[in-house]
Amino acid sequence: MEKEEIDLIIRSQRKFFATGKTFDISFRITILKQLRTLITEHEKEIVDALWHDFHKPEFEVMATETGFVIKELNYIISKLQRWTRSKRVRTPLVHFLSHSYVAPQPYGQVLILSPWNFPFQLAFMPLLGALAAGNCVILKASGKVPNVASVMGKILGNLPSEIVAMIKGDHFTNEYLLDQKFDYIFFTGSPGVGKHVMKKAAENLTPVSLELGGKNPCVVAADARLDYAAKRIAWGKLINCGQTCVSPDYVLIDKSIKDKFLELITREINLFYGDNPEKSNDFARIINSENVSRLSALMKNGQIVTGGITDPVNRYVAPTIIKDVKPGDPIMREEIFGPLLPVIDFEKFEEVYGIIEQNPKPLATYIFSTNKKLVREFMMKTQSGSAAVNETVMQIASQYLPYGGIGSSGIGRYHGKKSFETFSNMRSVLVKSNLLDVWLRYPPYSKLKTKIVRFLMN
Repeated sequence: MEKEEIDLIIRSQRKFFATGKTFDISFRITILKQLRTLITEHEKEIVDALWHDFHKPEFEVMATETGFVIKELNYIISKLQRWTRSKRVRTPLVHFLSHSYVAPQPYGQVLILSPWNFPFQLAFMPLLGALAAGNCVILKASGKVPNVASVMGKILGNLPSEIVAMIKGDHFTNEYLLDQKFDYIFFTGSPGVGKHVMKKAAENLTPVSLELGGKNPCVVAADARLDYAAKRIAWGKLINCGQTCVSPDYVLIDKSIKDKFLELITREINLFYGDNPEKSNDFARIINSENVSRLSALMKNGQIVTGGITDPVNRYVAPTIIKDVKPGDPIMREEIFGPLLPVIDFEKFEEVYGIIEQNPKPLATYIFSTNKKLVREFMMKTQSGSAAVNETVMQIASQYLPYGGIGSSGIGRYHGKKSFETFSNMRSVLVKSNLLDVWLRYPPYSKLKTKIVRFLMN
């Protein structure tokens, strides 16, 4: 898209926002309902597009892309009238004859930069929150998924561009957009690019949400229900071919149960995808051949238990479990973002914290244990954007749990009501009565006034 066309869209949206039309809650709900209808009508096209871009199975599309978004849409539509009401709050005695409230109002014009790994969900989930809050939105989709981007453009093309417009383009388009003045920026991607986005936003003092990633630890204690742990870890790791920012990045397991766990998880992978996962319609592909080569290089340390096969031409990397990995190995120095699962054993549970602390704070942490005391201790001693006990990944599927990172894994939260709040300026309002004007606060000050103020402020 040419710069002149982008400029025209930006100006058009600013002009439309200034009319105040998006402050009308019924207008917002109408737009959201139109969007829900359009997604439903194009769902088959989305499924086909994600198959071509990713070899993503229809079940995963429904569970993690379209169904995920429609569920969020239904929830927002049902709650929006309540969320938009002003909320009365207490007023201190010092504000005699006043009342206070908090009123949500839209920021204005929002830029959403979406990634390629869940291209539909991670574009539309923040979009829903931004529209629900009454903003106008420019969405920049990833160029790495051309087929699904085309369908997304078709869907959003049915809505007025002065409310929401999708822009296609390369890295230079991203840079041009970041040079413009927006009222809020929402970015999903890598920590490295997130730093650049934050730097650009700082030039205009633009608030940001950064949904990033990291090395998510998955701890399996000696008392874990091992068969469930193996199944749930395998699923959480291998959905979307491991290209999930909250997937278990590595397993830390008690040495006494390691061999049994490796046996069980190998069996589960075989049950999921058969003897040759490359032929399975239920196993997705890596986004490009460059990432296949990167993942191949990460397999060189440790001992491969199962998998290890790659095919750059067909963007295939087999589900791979690697044991005897050391904390300092290359595979432990970066987010894997693929179907490789390194397994590190420990003898004393305290070792777990030392290994986890070698990496920045992750987007998610997981622990499998039936010992409630141990789980409480683990939750106290670790930090992450989200966490799950005896489960992986599923914590992000609740509209009641805000989703986001901490430190280098992200800034800000969204999903459910939190999406609405993220894209709203929660405006604080004090309303003062004109019945009388208390003389206390005005000069000249006296010892009596000072005494009274001290009493009131305490």
